[in-house]
Amino acid sequence: MTISGECFCGEVRYSINGLLRDARSCHCSRCRKAFSAQASAYALMNPEEFEWLAGEDLLSTYENSYGFGLQFCSKCGSTLCGVFNGTIHGVSLGCVNGDPGVEIARHIYVGSKATWEIMPDGVLQYDESAPDDP
Repeated sequence: MTISGECFCGEVRYSINGLLRDARSCHCSRCRKAFSAQASAYALMNPEEFEWLAGEDLLSTYENSYGFGLQFCSKCGSTLCGVFNGTIHGVSLGCVNGDPGVEIARHIYVGSKATWEIMPDGVLQYDESAPDDP
């Protein structure tokens, strides 16, 4: 399966020659700021299956002191992927084209969600990370 994605302005594009896995939505205060939304929605993938097709020179990277970070388009601001110690490990689902073949299986850090967010009934929720998260 080949999955494609791109930023809002379309200048940065990528493909994944493989499957996404472990889709989740994080509701922590850091993700709210990074994604300018109530939560982030992302899925993990195998880094060796990821390839930039265009616009790699437009990427900006933010990485914290623990090695975790994000890459985003410096032109339009779309957050495209997550990095750990410089290696891409997941993609933002909002920038994936078409059906990526995953569903969000869990909502994490719900204990610190925004006070104005109402979680729907019946979704798997964790106050912090899920027990099997790395």
